[in-house]
Parts: sequence; C-alpha cells; structure tokens
Amino acid sequence: MTVVRSVLLFLLAALAEIGGAWLVWQGVREQRGLLWIGAGVVALGAYGFVATLQPEPEFGRILAAYGGVFVAGSLAWGVVMDGFRPDRFDFLGAALCLVGVAVIMYAPR
Repeated sequence: MTVVRSVLLFLLAALAEIGGAWLVWQGVREQRGLLWIGAGVVALGAYGFVATLQPEPEFGRILAAYGGVFVAGSLAWGVVMDGFRPDRFDFLGAALCLVGVAVIMYAPR
C-alpha cells in the first residue's frame, strides 16, 4: 500500500507542478492575464505541500525520484494540453526516467 500511496502522491505532485507552470506560461506567454498566473502560483505552492506527504523521510531521494515523474508527466501534459507529438527519443528518455524513479524509490534497501 505504501508504494501505491507514493505513486499517487507523485502523480498529484506532477499535476500540481506541471499544471501550475503551464498556467503561468499561459498567463505570461499567451497573454491570458493575472488570473492564470495567480492560479499557477497557487498550484505550484500546492506541489510543494504534496511532496511533504510522501512516506519516504529523505527529501533528496523524493525530489530525485520525482524528477523522473516530472519528465514523463511534462511530455504527457504537452500531448494532452498542447498537441505536442513526442518522438521515439522522447519516449525512450521518459521510460529511462521512470526506471530511475523505480530504482531510487522502490528498490529494496
């Protein structure tokens, strides 16, 4: 159950961080305004809080592993929200990052 909780928290963190960054991007680069930027800032703050809920006590391990989730999640976000079309190297890189997540977080110690 701890692994399932951890994975769900990583997904929630990715949604908050990537979504928040995307909202700020939309507000600034696409000139959608301060409401979008403010919503992005709130979402980014939520990301910081969600990370503290991970069952693993080591900050460095959590953040290092989350980096892989962020990479894969960012590509997925781009596909869904912006029509981005990843190539085989994007997929390969994301897969390698997710293997890294599994090794860092869930390998037996």
